[in-house]
Order: sequence, then C-alpha cells, then structure tokens
Amino acid sequence: MSFGLKLSQNATIDQLREVWRTADDGGFDSCWVMDHFATLGPHDDGPIFEAWAMLAAMAQLTTRTRLGCAVVGNTYRHPGVLAKMAVTVDHLSGGRLDFGIGTGWAENEHAMLGLDFGTRAERADRLDESLEIIRSLWTEPRTTFEGTHYRLRDAVAEPKPVQQPHPPIWVGGSGPRRTLRTAARHADVWNAAGGSPEEVAASSAILDEHCARLGRDPAEIRRSVQLRASSDGLAGLPGTVASYAAVGVTDVILIVAGEDPVATARRVAELLPELRGLG
Repeated sequence: MSFGLKLSQNATIDQLREVWRTADDGGFDSCWVMDHFATLGPHDDGPIFEAWAMLAAMAQLTTRTRLGCAVVGNTYRHPGVLAKMAVTVDHLSGGRLDFGIGTGWAENEHAMLGLDFGTRAERADRLDESLEIIRSLWTEPRTTFEGTHYRLRDAVAEPKPVQQPHPPIWVGGSGPRRTLRTAARHADVWNAAGGSPEEVAASSAILDEHCARLGRDPAEIRRSVQLRASSDGLAGLPGTVASYAAVGVTDVILIVAGEDPVATARRVAELLPELRGLG
C-alpha cells in the first residue's frame, strides 16, 4: 500500500513546512494539500493559502516524496492555465507530481469570487472537457478543442511534463453516473469522496462497470481514500486502514488534524511501518 500525509492550508506556514519535512524524511510515499479559497466548517473567514503556490514550495523543500493536491477544483481555473501550473510543479519537483482533480463543490466560494457554479451535470461536463484538454496539452504539439464550456485554438503548451506521457491523474469523487465514468476514462487513481469501507467498495464496483463499458481494464486504476488521523484516534488507525485495504484500497492519504498537526504527523510517521504491514 501507498501512504500519503496531508495538512490543509489553514495551518501556519511553519506548520506546513514541518509536515512536508516529516513526509519527506519519515518515509511517506506522498504529501498533499487541498484546494479551497475559504476555510471549511462553521467559519469561512480563517486564513488559507493557495494550493499551487504551496505545491511549488513543497517541490523545493522536499527531495523524495511525491506531491499533489487532493483534489483541485476544476471550476476555479481554465484547463490551459491548470495544465501549465501542473507542468511547472512537475519540473520543479523533478517529476514527482500526482495530478488530483474533481468537479468542485463549494458553492459559497464560487459565489464570492463571481465564478459560474452551474449544475452538478454541468460541472461533470466541464471536468470531462478539462481532462481531455489537459491531456492533449501535455502530450500533443498543439491543441484545438471545441467544447460546450471550453474552446482552444492551436494552443501550444511547452515544455511537456517530466513524467511521460504525463503525471498520474487522480480523479476525486464518487458520483455514480458521471464522476466514476470520468475516472474510468481518465484516471490512474480514483480518490473516493469519503464513505465507509462498504460504501467505497460499492462505488469501486460501479467504477469497474464503467471500465467494462469503455473497454478498459479496471486493474489499471488504483483505489484511494482520505482518512483523518487525529491525535486522539491514532490507536484505531491500523484497524481502520485494514478495513479499507480489505475492499481493495491501495493508496491512503492521512489527513493530520488537531491543535498540533506537526506532532500528530510525527506520531503517524512512527506508525508507518505497522501500517505498511497491513498491505
């Protein structure tokens, strides 16, 4: 199994740096941020930093661990801009970027920034178009695209990614009809949108069905979850990880939480050998 460490950007810069160092020095396979412009929970006006600027900084501070955002909200940025940002981080990190993306769901952030939120179906359509555009920009000399939501004409995108043909694509979300179909088309890794092991297993089976309809081997797509690792719940973490491993999850992102996320990250690092044994 693969294990990542994640601290959301409503922490301080010093805390973020220390968690990134812990991920790099402590043997984690990956390190993650999130993509929001307002804090989550009952209060939306706390401090929060931008995801791609954080990933560029992480690329320079770390030397070994892979890095990514679980997951980028597609609706916040034009796919041409997003493709360029991702390639920049891929080069800064020497080819260590995992590219996580989802439809976007925080309606309040769209309202405050004047961004079109649209319906769930429209956001799913936009994600499909974006991934088609981004993959073309990463792999083709020029890209022309005429879609419902995006239009590109003879677009260049140089340099190409360090990773060939492109960074691994993580598609986040569990919408059974659209998001999981998008994952079947484009994803190297599917990131479940929460849920119990039984719910993740059910969504994973739907993903398999979409793969069958598209003629893709479902074994090509790894399955991942994000789990909260709070300081008062670490004793039960191995059992929780084991329950997800039993339903086919191969990649676990551990979200460190609590008043002292740095201390929690270090305690999770001490548990890492035991967690690896579960796979």
